[in-house]
Amino acid sequence: MWLLFAFLSAAFLGVYDALKKKALKNNAVLPVLFLNTLCSSLLFMPLIVLSGTTDALDGSVFHVGSGGWQMHKYILLKALIVLSSWVLGYYGMKHLPLTIVGPINATRPVMVLVGALLLFGERLNAWQWAGVALAATSFLLLSRSGKKEGIDFRHDHWIYMIVGAALLGALSGLYDKYLMAPAADGGLGLDRMMVQAWYTLYQCVMMLAMLGLLWWPYRRHTTPFRWDWAIVGISVFLSTADFLYFYALSLPSAMISIVSMVRRGSVVVSFACGALFFHEKNLRTKAVDLALVLLGMLCLYLGSA
Repeated sequence: MWLLFAFLSAAFLGVYDALKKKALKNNAVLPVLFLNTLCSSLLFMPLIVLSGTTDALDGSVFHVGSGGWQMHKYILLKALIVLSSWVLGYYGMKHLPLTIVGPINATRPVMVLVGALLLFGERLNAWQWAGVALAATSFLLLSRSGKKEGIDFRHDHWIYMIVGAALLGALSGLYDKYLMAPAADGGLGLDRMMVQAWYTLYQCVMMLAMLGLLWWPYRRHTTPFRWDWAIVGISVFLSTADFLYFYALSLPSAMISIVSMVRRGSVVVSFACGALFFHEKNLRTKAVDLALVLLGMLCLYLGSA
């Protein structure tokens, strides 16, 4: 059952990427990101209030657990990691084709696997090493595809931002395992809804501070902000994708490596959107690169099953 929720999360995440690309077109990045976190916070605030003041949500999947600073300090760190990834990812997404960004983001399971190797002492088998090799090969080929559009992977700072966002996203995935794994397994055993609801609120507060310090004083001299209804769609689809993701991780026998890999299958949806709605170029070459990424993910699945 947890695998089904992982696939549903991937589908919502793919649409989220496409909506994000639309909202960022010729638009100021920081206000879009702030409104994204604000809309997401408004979705979770009623759940926090109802869970804390009534028993209406008790026993349901929407109940938000409670805890003191000993728990919230870990959630605050989660918010900082995710928001850092988002800031880098939003800037990179604005300036790069979706068909380039998607396959790079799809290498996150490999980063999670290597992180698990370094942090948790996990050992890679032959299938997993094959997945790592295919992901590395796809990245090299993707850099060749990018050159046809004037994108130099070695010197383009937008590429560095997307790679940085992917690395931080992989770190967030590893941190999720630590946050929600039972104490008996070396984790903190935090309530999944508590993590999702509160880290969303913390992100909103952080973004409000960034907006006031980094964008508002200079707004007349930078890219202007314009409202786009895709901003609301970003929040709805991301919140749903994350809800399904956290729920999948909370189920017995769920494996972070598999859930993370399936979640990155969202690249198929985002790639299709890039082709159909944004009319991006060099799709045939990029499709080969994407196929290698997906083949690498299949190898990770076979090695982790």
